[in-house]
Amino acid sequence: MTTANTDITFGHSAITIEQINAMAEGHAQIKLNDDPSFQQHIQKGSDFLKALLKEDGVIYGVTTGYGDSVTEQVPLSNVHELPLHLTRFHGCGLGDIFSVEQTRAILGARLTSLSQGYSGVSWELLQQLETLLKHDIMPRIPQEGSVGASGDLTPLSYVAAVLIGEREVIYQGETKPTEEVFAALNIKPIKLQPKEGLAIMNGTAVMTALACLAYQRAEYLIELCSRITALCSIALQGNSAHFDDILFSAKPHPGQNQIAAWIRDDLNHHKHPRNSSRLQDRYSIRCAPHIIGAVKDSMPWMRQMIETELNSANDNPIIDGEGQHVLHGGHFYGGHIAMVMDTLKTGIANLSDLMDRQMALLMDRKFNNGLPNNLSAATAERKPINHGFKAVQIGISAWTAEALKNTMPASVFSRSTECHNQDKVSMGTIAARDCLRILQLTEQVAAASLMASCQAVQIRINSEELSADSLSDSISSTLEQVFKTFQLVDEDRPLESELRHFVDLIQQRHWKTY
Repeated sequence: MTTANTDITFGHSAITIEQINAMAEGHAQIKLNDDPSFQQHIQKGSDFLKALLKEDGVIYGVTTGYGDSVTEQVPLSNVHELPLHLTRFHGCGLGDIFSVEQTRAILGARLTSLSQGYSGVSWELLQQLETLLKHDIMPRIPQEGSVGASGDLTPLSYVAAVLIGEREVIYQGETKPTEEVFAALNIKPIKLQPKEGLAIMNGTAVMTALACLAYQRAEYLIELCSRITALCSIALQGNSAHFDDILFSAKPHPGQNQIAAWIRDDLNHHKHPRNSSRLQDRYSIRCAPHIIGAVKDSMPWMRQMIETELNSANDNPIIDGEGQHVLHGGHFYGGHIAMVMDTLKTGIANLSDLMDRQMALLMDRKFNNGLPNNLSAATAERKPINHGFKAVQIGISAWTAEALKNTMPASVFSRSTECHNQDKVSMGTIAARDCLRILQLTEQVAAASLMASCQAVQIRINSEELSADSLSDSISSTLEQVFKTFQLVDEDRPLESELRHFVDLIQQRHWKTY
């Protein structure tokens, strides 16, 4: 899907999920608000901290050690070294490396939070983050090592390290030493001021960025799953009255009723009502609006929680430069994102399970109302040796099973860490990573289901059991789009490359939906 460039100004107004996604996809031109009053607002926090240091004020993470080491007093002669040590001892991440797209979102989320002006950072630090985004210099960040409170310390240490010219970055498709890239582009490393290491690292930017990416992928899957349901209903010669507007007026969940309306229109219900040989279709068809709708109806509150977290100051302590207060608290705690991600991953896994059940109906002669076994389009003497979507349906079940397995809520697996200072943690980043994995698996199920359901409808058309003229414009358009890149499976062939291509198209939101 081609998206026009978006202008995003940090420090001007609230940043949205869509803006973070545009930034991640490389479709955004970003800048800091150039209003002098905004720059002054940011700088006041940093200046206030400098004044406190001159007065020998005690500030967590500035004149004390971190976490359980809060009782350790740091001599004023060493306070400028403290943030450097913070970035370095947290350089212990493991696991896969976040993609460039994910890392752009992470930098965008952290810049959004710091732009609230309550973190005590300098204007220079915000400019350095802006520079990374403008030049597409992405810190190399391992995915594993955060418990989601005291924020995303370990992964965000890789951002802090790059600001000062250390560790590695991904630039122009290659992993290179930060120092080398900075030298080539004439970028000067900054020196972290007393609280700035903590301000960069002690927040929820990683989990929140991943939540923004997950949210938009989920929105599209909701729509695609609705379209696949309509295709399955047509292929199974189902009853379009299951989606009637009068029926759904009796149970007025708005998201559920939107799904029913989409499917009803796809089925051309009012112009060409479809009747089934069964009075009632099986649940995976008849109850699809209730299943998909439960996720659809959850999206507004999830958006509210993600965007509130995104546009918040979420480190500790909070520095009120205007009122000159240092406020110690726990805004680094990722409980809201953990709750959203644990909820969303369950909803998305339910979509995978729904499509898995629909595909089981389509493939089986006992339930598919006369379609060929495994949806093979082979004819005559070629039928016995061809197996159509037989193995693909096994794959669908495997991907669904893995998605369902990963729905165990991460947030209830809190561990006491850091000498029992962090004795209750959010696990929000793990929940977000789980959610992305479930989305990937469900997108694979959707890719296979889209291919199979279009094949099933085309088989009905080819056998003249279904008139193409009776199809809605939306269904006709989907069939046309799909068969531009997919050939009917009449003779068995490896489908891996086509499945991978369809997954890519889904992740690009290529197929037109509603």
